Amino acid sequence: MHETELWITKLCNNHLAGAGNAALQLVGMNAQRRPWANYVVVELLVALIIVVLFAILRPLLSADNPGKLQHSFELVYNFLHGEAEDQVGHEGPHYIAFFGTLFLFILFMNLIGVIPAFESPTMAPAVPLGCAVATFLYYNLAGVKANGVGKYLAHFAGPIWWMAPLMVPIEVVSHLARPLSLTVRLYANMFAGEQVTMVFLSLTYFVVPVVFMGLHVFVSLLQAYIFMLLTMMYVAGAVAHEH
Repeated sequence: MHETELWITKLCNNHLAGAGNAALQLVGMNAQRRPWANYVVVELLVALIIVVLFAILRPLLSADNPGKLQHSFELVYNFLHGEAEDQVGHEGPHYIAFFGTLFLFILFMNLIGVIPAFESPTMAPAVPLGCAVATFLYYNLAGVKANGVGKYLAHFAGPIWWMAPLMVPIEVVSHLARPLSLTVRLYANMFAGEQVTMVFLSLTYFVVPVVFMGLHVFVSLLQAYIFMLLTMMYVAGAVAHEH
């Protein structure tokens, strides 16, 4: 069963099918008549919105006369900074660029589904999976950079050398399960929230849908925060200096 194309997806398929097929061929996939999917188009739109938003914010930054937009993002930054220090420690702010990017990207993707003409890209499994894989690669690279290859791999062996044959398989399976856990948690919650909202919208167009749309916003915020918090915990474990 084919998904119903959003208006913006129709525009891309009608006018940018060549670019879409070129992208598919770069990753070894066959060309299609309508290559653009809803989640891909809306995900790219969210990325563009974030870029434009920060391009507008950058020249408005002022230490003497900060505007409302600057105040809003200063609150976000202070929140992320505090969480990074709490979870990772004093080195936490070194990784705040990744944490902040991940949090805002997932949050915007979740929230755009509240707008009737769009849907949340995180309802497609491929999008949470991409974020999860990025997290997996990032925290492992951060661990190698912080401790060196040898000491980082020694984390997998446990605190006692003779337990290594038992600990290494457990740690490997645990780490490989993390992308799956992150993917399923974000995808399942966003998909369920969207379906509940759509069911009540189909029943009535007055007070009740507003309540569930508010719930959808809350779930969007919560899931973006949980995803970022788990990422911080994974980074904290990877960069810890064991003695």
